[in-house]
Amino acid sequence: MLEFSEGAPCWVDAMFTDVEGAKAFYGDVLGWTFGEAGSEYGNYTQAYSDGKAVAAVVPPMPGVGAPSQWCLYFASPDAAATAGKITAAGGEVLMGPMQVGTFGTMLIAKEPSGAVFGVWQPGDHKGFEKMGEAGSYAWAEVFTREPDKPDAFLPQVFPYGAQQMDAGDDPAAANMDFKVFSVGGGGGHPVLGRMKMDDDFPADLPPYIQIYFGVPNCDEAVEKTKKHGGKLHFGPMDSPFGRFAAVTDPQGAAFAVIDMSTTVGEMPSFG
Repeated sequence: MLEFSEGAPCWVDAMFTDVEGAKAFYGDVLGWTFGEAGSEYGNYTQAYSDGKAVAAVVPPMPGVGAPSQWCLYFASPDAAATAGKITAAGGEVLMGPMQVGTFGTMLIAKEPSGAVFGVWQPGDHKGFEKMGEAGSYAWAEVFTREPDKPDAFLPQVFPYGAQQMDAGDDPAAANMDFKVFSVGGGGGHPVLGRMKMDDDFPADLPPYIQIYFGVPNCDEAVEKTKKHGGKLHFGPMDSPFGRFAAVTDPQGAAFAVIDMSTTVGEMPSFG
């Protein structure tokens, strides 16, 4: 069983008006299988990779017209205490804290620049049973036009250290404002990236958290995405971390796919 430190990403889920369509899409693109819908909890349906829980899909709550989007949850030993920190640091608690049977306690919040995230205090459901591999959660980054806001907010809510990427002599990275947050201080375990959105991003695109799912082959995942009616927004592109692409599924939920076995270039340094 995986253990999650406070502030570490521990789960992802998404609401879809067409849950069966989502299951067909992610089953093909990411190789997921799905469990039985939990009618007691709004038909919450877990997704599995190699028989291990990796995500969940759920229909919208009655009367909620929110767009389909993935939500990343960060682990907390005390969701109520984390809610207090979120508010004190200038964020907004949108829902909860709410106990979900014996599974755990959840809340949904928004950091000051506008990106939405979740917090999960585990009970019976600890979180990911597989991560960092094909078919599972690999990484996440906060995309924002106001990086100073999450940069100040996140370390007040979670025990994060932060390091800024040094562009070095790479002209492609010269104008890139990228920071990595780690659990256990600046030299600890990296858990989250933060990228400043530049003029290449649509002006009407709000801040968001980009979730990366591992795949065996990035290009094949992109072709499957397009075959099902999804869209390619960026890539495929090689990087020191893997070959990746940013896409949206047919219902408009954005995510990224990354083949972590195909790496190109030297790892950037962080100061």
